[in-house]
Amino acid sequence: MSAMDYLEHNRRAWNRQSRTGCVWSQPVSPETIAQARAGAWSVILTPVRPVPRDWFGDVRGRRVLCLASGGGQQAPILAAAGARVTSYDLSDEQLERDREVAAREGLDIACVRGDMADLSELADSSFDLTFHPVSNVFAPDVLPLWRECHRVLRPGGALLAGFMNPAIYLFEDGEVERTGELVVRRKLPFSDLADLPPDVLERRIAAGEPLEFSHSLETQIGGQLAAGFVLTNFFEDRWFDDTFVFSRHSPIAFATRAVKPPLEQAR
Repeated sequence: MSAMDYLEHNRRAWNRQSRTGCVWSQPVSPETIAQARAGAWSVILTPVRPVPRDWFGDVRGRRVLCLASGGGQQAPILAAAGARVTSYDLSDEQLERDREVAAREGLDIACVRGDMADLSELADSSFDLTFHPVSNVFAPDVLPLWRECHRVLRPGGALLAGFMNPAIYLFEDGEVERTGELVVRRKLPFSDLADLPPDVLERRIAAGEPLEFSHSLETQIGGQLAAGFVLTNFFEDRWFDDTFVFSRHSPIAFATRAVKPPLEQAR
């Protein structure tokens, strides 16, 4: 499967998940939008833990890029809080969830379809903040993504990003679910496309499941630093409950806040 084939497959897979109401595609309620307009809002980069409000500063009037950030959730909340939001996603249906909430609530959200690692449609230094929840498991290489995030942020702008603990890819999902035990079966980094047995990969593709790729902390955190960001904050998160066996023993996701240095600092 070529890079273009993989992108098209994942676009269709996420369109299907969004249409069937997966947890990351359920539009927020009118009550949530009303609360956001009143200043009482929160959003997530990882499964459960709300992002600290001081990671944002005052979002009113600021240009915010919601990058592969779910459907009908984070972008509408930030728009209701007063941000000037652009939602950028590979999935037509995820963007449609954002449009649905925007139309229902009278919000102004610009929706752009594209690959999270290719923001060439967006101008240099055009955003004050990029909000990128856990989703780069669906990108084979995160280094171009961090470079693009750096390019589109203005000097002094912030990148808020969530990403998976790479250790979860040491284990085979089906086996863990069946036995409740964590037995290392894989080496890292792991790629569905490159490392799954051919018959298993064929079944995943036929079932319309999105293909995933693990990334090292060196490329997740080190990649942000290499792109020119300065890390300013960090937290860990777990799953909703203990049904995810790995989460009983370890955080499953991490979140970072990083800043593109002001011009005088960059020099």
